[in-house]
Amino acid sequence: MSLDRLVEEIRARGQAELAAIAASTKTETDRIAAESARRIAEIGSEAERVATQEATRERALRIAAAKLRARQKVYEARETRLKQSLAETRSLLAEFTRSPQYPAVLTRMLRTAQSELGAGLRVRGRAEDAATLAQIAGAAFEPTPVPILGGIWASSADGRRDLNLSFNELLRLREDRVREILG
Repeated sequence: MSLDRLVEEIRARGQAELAAIAASTKTETDRIAAESARRIAEIGSEAERVATQEATRERALRIAAAKLRARQKVYEARETRLKQSLAETRSLLAEFTRSPQYPAVLTRMLRTAQSELGAGLRVRGRAEDAATLAQIAGAAFEPTPVPILGGIWASSADGRRDLNLSFNELLRLREDRVREILG
């Protein structure tokens, strides 16, 4: 075997090994590129899924907040309407106290107070009603005025029980019913 042939054989083996390494590198590079492309697609679809979930959650939160604000606005509008209606009712009651039927109502209130509290009761009312109450209640009338829209405030003879038949109190006691009617 000659030296040239040995060099030629070594060169041929080297080129064969180099070709094998190049082919292996190409195969590995293709595999890595394919794996990278798959991973990028996977990450992209996961990001899209998470973004869709976040958008859906955010939209649901905004819709819930909008519904809450809408309910709050409706409630505020009802409350405003109720306050206006109650103010109108108070105004109508104040007007009623100037009507000819008002003394008859005071008389019925006094009878109710007498049946609830017994004889010897004390009756108070508005300063404007002093003359009418003095005439209706007689000696049971106390001239100390009470700041009410109308009606009477009665106390038992011993002062331990009160009966508030003022328009203010009657309206307050029926406020829930008034809310139902006006709501």
